[in-house]
Amino acid sequence: MGRPGTGIVARLAKERLGVGGSVVRVDVSPPMLAVARSLAPDIDWREGNANALPIQDTERFDVLICQQGLQFFPDKPAAAREMRRALVTGGRLALATWRPNEDISLLQDLHRVAERHLGAILDQRHSFGNPAALATLLTEAGFKDVRVENTSRPIRFADGSVFWRLNSTALVGMSAASKGLSDEERARVVAAIVSDSAAALEPYSNGEGLMFQIASNVATARG
Repeated sequence: MGRPGTGIVARLAKERLGVGGSVVRVDVSPPMLAVARSLAPDIDWREGNANALPIQDTERFDVLICQQGLQFFPDKPAAAREMRRALVTGGRLALATWRPNEDISLLQDLHRVAERHLGAILDQRHSFGNPAALATLLTEAGFKDVRVENTSRPIRFADGSVFWRLNSTALVGMSAASKGLSDEERARVVAAIVSDSAAALEPYSNGEGLMFQIASNVATARG
């Protein structure tokens, strides 16, 4: 389960399990599910909401993974309870949320550039980065052996301009100011942020592309 995406985690899980294992992926976005099904038709792709997972009363799973989705769910306690409901007793949970913005220096620098054009931006990607809050949420949902670790990994883009533009577009979309912009105005703001971000990206760029450290909380628990 997770935010809209093309199911890379589900596909990797299926690859590891092989023909003897079954994988169910839940997504709220029908267009994303259509893309995912075309990439991996042997996975059970289901449309549904994290607060009411589309699983039968008799269905229970050995492992549940939520990759960078929890921070976007409007009712996090309900989603956590649904995760617990979906697991067999003793089943394993693995869950990741991005650390706070200030823990990822490049993203913080790019955030500041965007705010110069748009005013304050609440970046939902970093909105649930407190490890203590994450541990409490899972414990109160009925999980046992809850552990939350801070992990950091390098992320690389051969073509840094792709990340550069996508991140700028995401920040514009999360800003309050974007609600009053036309498509043309929004495109102009994105272009301006991309242009002004060049200096912030320079220390992270070399002849091989763009590289920076991405930090996440990784929570594990048992049902």
